[in-house]
Amino acid sequence: MSLTPKKRVVAIDFGTKRIGVAQSDPLWLFAQPVGTFDRSGLSKTLDTMIKADDLALLIVGYPLSDSGAQNAMTGVIDRFIEELLVEFPQLKIETVDEHHSSRDARHLLIASGKSRRERQQKGRLDSAAACVLLSEYLEHCDRSR
Repeated sequence: MSLTPKKRVVAIDFGTKRIGVAQSDPLWLFAQPVGTFDRSGLSKTLDTMIKADDLALLIVGYPLSDSGAQNAMTGVIDRFIEELLVEFPQLKIETVDEHHSSRDARHLLIASGKSRRERQQKGRLDSAAACVLLSEYLEHCDRSR
């Protein structure tokens, strides 16, 4: 049995200062960090992936309160997604609940043995949070896409 490689799933953990990005492997089994970008750097990265025909789906962390209600940041994410769709109309975008993704990423970095100094490097937490979002998505997604 041979497995056919597919396009990747890319996850975004949006922040007002930095945007963390992670991508799946072609078989949608693992999440790996891509990096942390400003808005223009994200556009360049997505453009490269789209031109390489390597992007199946973009998932964006969607901030909800503990009760599941929308909050001020939810509107920011809605506008961000609208901007992405104007810039890249061919993108398929889904949102995923990002509740606790930064906290889980912090615990993951601690468990990985990273020093406090390494964990506090700008962007490391953002790309780790994108990996957490993507890992959770991959665990529950339909791989037959």
